[in-house]
Amino acid sequence: MVRATNDLIVSGLAQRALKAGDMAPTFELEDGDGKMVSCSKLLEEGPLVVCFHRGAWCPYGNTELPALQEAFPLFKAEGANLVAVSPQTPTNSRKSAHDWNISFPILSDTGGKVAAAFGIRHGLHAEVIELCTKLGINLPAFNNDPSWTLPMPARYVIGRNGRILYSEVTLDYTVRPEPNQRLAGTAPIPDKLVVSAETV
Repeated sequence: MVRATNDLIVSGLAQRALKAGDMAPTFELEDGDGKMVSCSKLLEEGPLVVCFHRGAWCPYGNTELPALQEAFPLFKAEGANLVAVSPQTPTNSRKSAHDWNISFPILSDTGGKVAAAFGIRHGLHAEVIELCTKLGINLPAFNNDPSWTLPMPARYVIGRNGRILYSEVTLDYTVRPEPNQRLAGTAPIPDKLVVSAETV
């Protein structure tokens, strides 16, 4: 796992991912209840925080989701919406939401198309695939996708005009931004929203 993380670091993929100042791709994805959720519709209400989540099988992601839920009222107080985006199937997204009492949408990015549009989708190292197989983590079945690809854990804040205001891409999947750090900005001017993040 360490070798795979180091290979990802030297690949330069994170440097090619979308960053603050870029225009965010638009997307419409299915949540765990079968409802289609459009980022364009959410952006009509205010800024959008998009967190890329590897899936319910990942213990680090399962630590992050409840922390995001705890911070969710802070985002709402600043006029922002929050969604998690995962390659897992809607059924597994529904299970994640139920298991962790998540009230924000967990959206299924089947085939990783949205992650690829943000520049954060990557193929798994052969040794990692072998390890997952030995551990019974069948990602092709879990994601309904034979490709053995995942998003790098990432968080974006998108302004109402579709421009990315903040980005955090994590090459080491064991390290995530602290979600309940304060939000800098004021609710009356939501497009000024930025996130002050620290790694944990």
